[in-house]
Amino acid sequence: MADNKQPQLNGAYYGPAIPPPPQPRPYHHRSRSCCCCLFSFFWKLLVTLIVLAGLAVLIFYLVVHPRPFKFYVTEANLTEFDNKNNTLHYNMVLNFTARNPNKKLSIYYDKVEALAFYEGERLTNNVDVITHMNSFRQYKKSSDPMSAVFSGQKLMLLENDQVSEFNKDKSVEVYDIYVKLYFRVRFRLGDLISGHYKPKVKCDLKVPLNSNKTTATFVPSKCHVHFY
Repeated sequence: MADNKQPQLNGAYYGPAIPPPPQPRPYHHRSRSCCCCLFSFFWKLLVTLIVLAGLAVLIFYLVVHPRPFKFYVTEANLTEFDNKNNTLHYNMVLNFTARNPNKKLSIYYDKVEALAFYEGERLTNNVDVITHMNSFRQYKKSSDPMSAVFSGQKLMLLENDQVSEFNKDKSVEVYDIYVKLYFRVRFRLGDLISGHYKPKVKCDLKVPLNSNKTTATFVPSKCHVHFY
């Protein structure tokens, strides 16, 4: 009788084959790669635009060489400045000169307002020096006159140190008056006209009273121009 023997396995038996792990979807890599390329493109574009803008500003400055206008107080006529019963009575006329030092830029003065101060107290409301009705164009390398009248009464409750300063100024009839001017100007280069700029001008003045006793004379003063 034949033996019922199982056939022998040739070698080790490891069971069924293990399937390979799933591969990641390749489109994720493409998506991240596209995002990186897009970011790099915009970054390079931004840097290029900044460099080009800087070069344009540099070329404009070298060619045009823009300079701010200059402002002077040339004359001051103070005929009244007296404190009576805590009320300051004053009358003052200031003449200014605006100078455009630019060789290629002209200036439009559309509006100019002035304020005067004494001992930190404002004397008047805004005084119109130039209005929209009498605005003008200042040409290259030229000067133009302006004037402002400060007249009226102002209630001033001065403290002890301010009263002392006023009496000191009154004894020599020379007063420290501070003037601010506010501008609306435009610049013109050829046929191109800029938008409005609003520079401020600050003037520290020593103004003598116009009387027979006064020996001091007004010294023309250069003001400080600030662009903001």
